[in-house]
Amino acid sequence: MIRFEDLLEKVRAYSPDADVELLRRAYVFSAFEHRGQVRHSGEPYLIHPLAVADFLADMKLDAVAIAAGLLHDVVEDTLTTIDRIQELFGPDVAHLVEGVTKISVIPFSSSEERQAENFRKMLLAMVDDIRVILVKLADRLHNMRTLNHLPEEKRASIAQETRDIYAPIANRLGMSKVKNELEELSFRYLEPQAYEALRVKVDSRRRATEGLIGRLKATITETLREASVPVIEIDGRIKRLWSIHQKLKRQRIELEQVYDFIALRIVTGTVKDCYAALGIIHQTWSPVPGRIKDFIAMPRPNAYQSLHTSVISEHGTPFEVQIRTMEMHRMAEEGIAAHWKYKEGRVGDHKDERYFLWMRQLLEVQQEVRDPQEFIQSLKVELYPEDVYTFTPKGQVKAFPRGATPIDFAYSIHTDVGHQCVGARINGKMVPLRTRLKNGDIVEIVTQTGHKPGRDWLNFVVTSHARYKIKHLIRLEERARAIDVGRKVFEKELRRYNVPQKGLFESEEFGRALADIGGKTVEDLFALIGYGTLSAKQLIGRLVPVDKLREKAPEGLVTAVKRAFGVGEEKIKVRGLGDVLVFRAKCCNPIRGEKIVGYITRGKGVSVHSVTCPNVVNLLYDPERRIDVEWDRSSTGEGAPSYTVKLSMEVEDRKGLLAAVSAKIADINTNIRDMEARTDEDDRRARIDVTVEISDLKHLEKVIKSLKAVDGVLDVERASR
Repeated sequence: MIRFEDLLEKVRAYSPDADVELLRRAYVFSAFEHRGQVRHSGEPYLIHPLAVADFLADMKLDAVAIAAGLLHDVVEDTLTTIDRIQELFGPDVAHLVEGVTKISVIPFSSSEERQAENFRKMLLAMVDDIRVILVKLADRLHNMRTLNHLPEEKRASIAQETRDIYAPIANRLGMSKVKNELEELSFRYLEPQAYEALRVKVDSRRRATEGLIGRLKATITETLREASVPVIEIDGRIKRLWSIHQKLKRQRIELEQVYDFIALRIVTGTVKDCYAALGIIHQTWSPVPGRIKDFIAMPRPNAYQSLHTSVISEHGTPFEVQIRTMEMHRMAEEGIAAHWKYKEGRVGDHKDERYFLWMRQLLEVQQEVRDPQEFIQSLKVELYPEDVYTFTPKGQVKAFPRGATPIDFAYSIHTDVGHQCVGARINGKMVPLRTRLKNGDIVEIVTQTGHKPGRDWLNFVVTSHARYKIKHLIRLEERARAIDVGRKVFEKELRRYNVPQKGLFESEEFGRALADIGGKTVEDLFALIGYGTLSAKQLIGRLVPVDKLREKAPEGLVTAVKRAFGVGEEKIKVRGLGDVLVFRAKCCNPIRGEKIVGYITRGKGVSVHSVTCPNVVNLLYDPERRIDVEWDRSSTGEGAPSYTVKLSMEVEDRKGLLAAVSAKIADINTNIRDMEARTDEDDRRARIDVTVEISDLKHLEKVIKSLKAVDGVLDVERASR
């Protein structure tokens, strides 16, 4: 058991001026409030806050953070309030305790909506004061170390949350020591059989492996000494079980094929010594091609720096060597905690920005994203990055998640560069914008003033920052279009009912209508009309008494409006709404009888798609803009509209077939709008594309069935739309 006096000694060793009295009062208060409470192990509860505080002291945090560690469960597990903590220990300690308490009660296994909100709360707490998450990580680490005392179901739940949330956060903060232990403990409790089987395999090789590590360390020490390369420390280890397990599953290999099963770590005095040591290692043993990684020149996003190489020993055993300075080693083990500053009331320093950047960008995205599934997807990209390292033409390093494109690269430089991106050169060659970046690529962005991103960019950008910026601009432009369309439609409706516009927007009725929709300006109303969510007729009905509305006789203008929105005489009903602008999407050209779905566009009304349209999945990222639509049954019979549908046929290349196809179409009373034939001399086949007029889905099916019955027609399908 950790003694409080030992904790004080540890703190005094790295911070002689620490507020020891604050720590003593926090310890006494925690002991008093937790009196009589025991953990599942049967031990006094006080053991837990002491262990958390001790771990924070190992990270050399300030007295405020350590006091918060001693008090972190007091508000959650006793009757003490945050106000009481602030009164006794000051606002800083109370702020940290409150932040940790809020994170502790977050259920991350809840529904997607709740999950997204809970992640947001945690990110806000972290950005507000990073010590909140450091205390929480210390709390989670001790709980994982004592997890065996909990029931099996509870163990699995906590371990899953640790693997999914806390281990990745520790990794993004550069705290590999914490991350490694959390992952290892999670593996043990989530996959006990796999863990035990692998542990037995590794243990069977442990004695021989440890002997080999000892010999390799001796060889390296002597070799570097002869080369006059100063070494502070050489350490050897067997790869962690969780890392081995992941590699075996990912690469489908056996344990003997893991190149970095053994790893040696060399700690030198300077960066120059690191590279000198790397040269000596490669002179001593043969390097494995493609296994050299320079994280000193290109640090990982979490600030990790080191040289990695894999070599083959004289006995044929592969092993990994990591070379770094002492400062790099501290950063690799402790991350943000390694350079924590607390001076003159200012917490943190400018170096911390690298840790906060991904959090801030994610929070920025969350404010705009309404779909919780999309936000959680963005979070996964940010929490689990498989980094790709690229360069600007001037040599600046840019790191991205795997799968990133030149557009992601452009937005990482500046929002305007992203918006105006029209092309990219990778390693001097022009490439498509959807090209995936690879390690070592030199990327140059080609811009054009006035260019704006297209919606299709959302199909292949990866970073949440780029996705947010693209959507934000598209929404602004769509709103402007919607306001313009809405204003024109509203003014036409006013003329249709002979209602004067003067004074209409200053009336009490208009103020009430605006308040009902939560709008602030007349443009908000115009936007809703343009989006298709509010009918101009409905709005006029609220502004003018019904008995005063007199509709004019239809004019050519009405027909023009219908034609502009692609409605014609077709009638599609939006469930629950009347008199809404509706048009059939050109991408899938749905015809009567097909199952359809509506999508509220920005500025054009409701776009109607076939449910099988591939664009539906891409468009409906915002569930609030999906709307139920149906074919109006009244618009059938003689006056029902016809649709042009393109059919593509694979046929035998023989005389008279084109005439036979034309005759068959004519026999079933169907009009041909266009026909084109192409031959392929290599396999004696041809392709016929024919555009026909169709009344509904049953008519289309009848045409396709008839064409398939023609001798020499091999296949008929509706052309991609």
